[in-house]
Amino acid sequence: MTDTSPDRCPIVILGGVLSRPGLYAEMQRTLAASSGVPVTIVRTSLLDWVLAVSAYGWHRIIRKLDDEVRRAAAAGGSRVVLIGHSAGGVMGRLYLSPEPFRGQVFAGLDRVAHLVTLGSPNTNQRVGPMRRWVDRRYPGACFSPHVRYTSVAGRWLEGRTRGDLSQRVAHAVYRRLRGDGATWGDGLVPVDVALLPGARPVVLDGVGHAPGRVRPWYGSAAVVRRWWASAMSEWP
Repeated sequence: MTDTSPDRCPIVILGGVLSRPGLYAEMQRTLAASSGVPVTIVRTSLLDWVLAVSAYGWHRIIRKLDDEVRRAAAAGGSRVVLIGHSAGGVMGRLYLSPEPFRGQVFAGLDRVAHLVTLGSPNTNQRVGPMRRWVDRRYPGACFSPHVRYTSVAGRWLEGRTRGDLSQRVAHAVYRRLRGDGATWGDGLVPVDVALLPGARPVVLDGVGHAPGRVRPWYGSAAVVRRWWASAMSEWP
């Protein structure tokens, strides 16, 4: 596969748990306008995510990811930039591996030049057996420098046991992922859990995990432009 400069690599987006492709339409439009390259979204369904509590469900989604990456890479004549939101970022890390997963070798590192994770529970060792397994098996930016890694974290809500309702809920959610909920995060994933060791870290103040009425999230146009500029700024 021929590599091109980073601003010419096609872009593929993989969403997070229970997400629909339409959730990423604004992200897709903004990235297309910012990069000038084709941007596609992996077409996952609610059933795919319901089944993603098991290795079988992960394999089902990663096969769809592989199909989309192969189409984008073939059309663009280059490796792609893969953007994974939430659990989609952890699945992207597994997709890169040249080792077989449920009897199939995906070896996404041959077709992915840059993996960008958005609010992904990258260093979680407490919740979700598949996410924990990926982090043990493929820790950090383990396929660097062949693949570039950028991990983006939102710093929107502090977890507090004596705070308001949203802060108390955040504390409980953060605690499940890291053992201590007294930290900052995007409302679902703590900053330190989202930052993958060895990846380029990007921390965005005021950015939440998912769409909300009063806050921007990773897919909001202004936020997309922020993390995209940071991810592209130091391409080797």
